[in-house]
Amino acid sequence: MDLSLLLSNLTNPTLLYFILGILATTIGSDLKIPSSIVKFISLYLLFAIGFKGGQELAHSTITVEILLILLSGVVLASVIPLYSFFILKKRMSPSDAGAVAAAYGSVSAVTFVAAVTFLEILEMQFHGHMVAVMALMESPAIIVGVILIKKFDKENDNEGKMSDIIKHSFTNGSVLMILGSLVIGFIADSKQAEGILPFTNDIFKGFLAIFLLEMGMLTARRFAAFRRYGKFAFMMGILFPAVNGTIVAILSGFFMTEISDRFILSVLAASASYIAVPAAMRIAAPKADPGLYLPMALGVTFPFNITIGMPLYLWVVNLF
Repeated sequence: MDLSLLLSNLTNPTLLYFILGILATTIGSDLKIPSSIVKFISLYLLFAIGFKGGQELAHSTITVEILLILLSGVVLASVIPLYSFFILKKRMSPSDAGAVAAAYGSVSAVTFVAAVTFLEILEMQFHGHMVAVMALMESPAIIVGVILIKKFDKENDNEGKMSDIIKHSFTNGSVLMILGSLVIGFIADSKQAEGILPFTNDIFKGFLAIFLLEMGMLTARRFAAFRRYGKFAFMMGILFPAVNGTIVAILSGFFMTEISDRFILSVLAASASYIAVPAAMRIAAPKADPGLYLPMALGVTFPFNITIGMPLYLWVVNLF
């Protein structure tokens, strides 16, 4: 792996703010970002990525390759929770295994945003259809996870209907915002869209830095409670993204031509949801412990991906 690329990523200002957030919580600082501001910034980031992706997609031609990429996203989101569940079930209850598997089959919008910023630093551009891939990968993993829990956990006192869970997975705020922005960016008049480009481009990295500061503080708080689950959960939180991201980085070369898009797909395969999946699991698997699957995704996998993971996946993509 290119060590200079790794060093460059570790000194990225947005990542350094994430580290500052961890440090602030660790030393007991009273640093705090109001929740309303955090919610606004998260919506802004999804809006900016979705709109820019839609604009890019409007100037693209739908090809067989793009259709294959969209299909591959759905397949990944269905297969990853399947194999993950049976590995996890050996050491966890079916409800916990299903919730964790769903998280790792689904995607993290914040990790996606960080990956886009990583490419911009390298002066590389991804294509708009990758935003659609991310949105499509959100729901299948949740559905597969719920089905596995229903099948293997006979004691699960789940009263949530599958139809309600499916509806929630498609209508949760993050999916709706990024899909809606993608569509608006796609159909918007190019000249009219130029008026909001400063809002979607110029201030993007500043907002991302503040958001990652909050993510750092949240990570430190969640990780403290996660320690009681021991080495197995921690190691899986690193192995799942490393294996998923590396395999996709290699296999994507058989049907994708653009290095930047292959990198994005690898990051999506490696990421784990800590927003949509926890919300769905509260309905589908109330016995699943959020103190396991939430900090595992946010406190272990997310930091791994934005520090070591992304340079690793790009290195593998370039290698193959």
